[in-house]
Amino acid sequence: MKIVVGLDDSPAGEDALRTAIGFAGKLGAEVDAVFVSHVPATVLAAMGGVPTVGDEFAAAQRNQVWNRMRPIIDGAPVTVHGIDLEGYPPDALVAHAVGVNADLLVVGSRGRGDLASLLLGSTSHRVVNHAPCDVLVVRHQEERT
Repeated sequence: MKIVVGLDDSPAGEDALRTAIGFAGKLGAEVDAVFVSHVPATVLAAMGGVPTVGDEFAAAQRNQVWNRMRPIIDGAPVTVHGIDLEGYPPDALVAHAVGVNADLLVVGSRGRGDLASLLLGSTSHRVVNHAPCDVLVVRHQEERT
């Protein structure tokens, strides 16, 4: 059994990872923890379209995410594969889920907040509508109150 979880550098990303690991433990599954680096066109335009600056931005994103998630992954009682992808996050997550024949795709409900979702689109909304498998949208603890 395979569970794919989408990560970002937010508390919601941590919640999604912990939830995916919890389900994996109960179901005897492995987890693909996937971070998709994405430099929005507006950011590239602001940087003058310089590819090396975009690459540095993506590398900084990756480091921030994995530094935050590494303690959770290292303490997991199940196998967790850390995977880096590039592209538009919801589409890359769905493509990865298809590629590994995932049984479940887990995402946080809000990673970057309302304004970023308005500008960039909601990853959870797009994943729910395009995933080939069941999707679990994990609400961040502060959203539950």
